[in-house]
Amino acid sequence: MSSVVYSTGNDLPEKVRSQVIDLLNQRLADAIDLEAQTKQAHWNVKGPQFIALHKLFDEVYAAVEEYVDLLAERVVALGGIAEGTVRIVAERSELSEYPHTIADGPAHVNALAGALAEFGGHIQRAIDETGELGDAGAADICTEISRGIDKWLWFVEAHVQVAVRSEGKR
Repeated sequence: MSSVVYSTGNDLPEKVRSQVIDLLNQRLADAIDLEAQTKQAHWNVKGPQFIALHKLFDEVYAAVEEYVDLLAERVVALGGIAEGTVRIVAERSELSEYPHTIADGPAHVNALAGALAEFGGHIQRAIDETGELGDAGAADICTEISRGIDKWLWFVEAHVQVAVRSEGKR
């Protein structure tokens, strides 16, 4: 990626802003893909837990939509162009492809949990990368998104988790 960097009063050096813009645009592609995958689950879920999962997936979608906006707006605030078209996202997203033929609730829960976890790993690394580049603002945004993704992953996984007790040694 080669960022266009517009003049701004932001005091980060242009080279840093350019690197952060590229990094955030990559995470933006992942976030938009996650948003679409969440809607895929929302639209197609079936089974005994339909209404609970349908509503949950819609809540996850709304949260991810906010994360998309946070990433895109930080890119623009740094003097860049937020690159979020469907074609760009399809080329850049590093998330695994969402299964297109599943319908039952547990299959969607597992698929969406996998997508959330994968995105969560990418955004965790972005915290460190933006911090190392010296953009505390971008690192803070990535931290906020990471906390949210962790919460949604918990909510989604709770639908299929079973307790596993470890035996303590005496």
